[in-house]
Amino acid sequence: MTRSRRSRHGTRLSAPLKAEALRLRLEIGRARWLLLEQRGGSIPLPFLAVLTFWLAMIFMSFGIFAPANATVIATMLVCALSISGAIFLVLELDTPFGGLIHISSAPLRDTLALLGH
Repeated sequence: MTRSRRSRHGTRLSAPLKAEALRLRLEIGRARWLLLEQRGGSIPLPFLAVLTFWLAMIFMSFGIFAPANATVIATMLVCALSISGAIFLVLELDTPFGGLIHISSAPLRDTLALLGH
């Protein structure tokens, strides 16, 4: 009689745990699909083309109207490097699992491996 009580008691206690495990598994599955769907870049190419053209026109206008001396050339070079670095960072951070700056997918893979067993 105690054995049947234990099994019913164990079943009552394990039901919420099973439900929680299933909920977590579905949540991780959704997150995995979301990451797979977002592998490509989300920044549209026409936006980058317009941004590059706009910045080139701004620098060209500064270059046309500014006197050609070392200070102006150095300032233009620093500004061009700063803007190109900012665009590079935006493009790098748009693809989190690839490129020079990337996050590791090892924790997600370890979790999926543990859930698979």
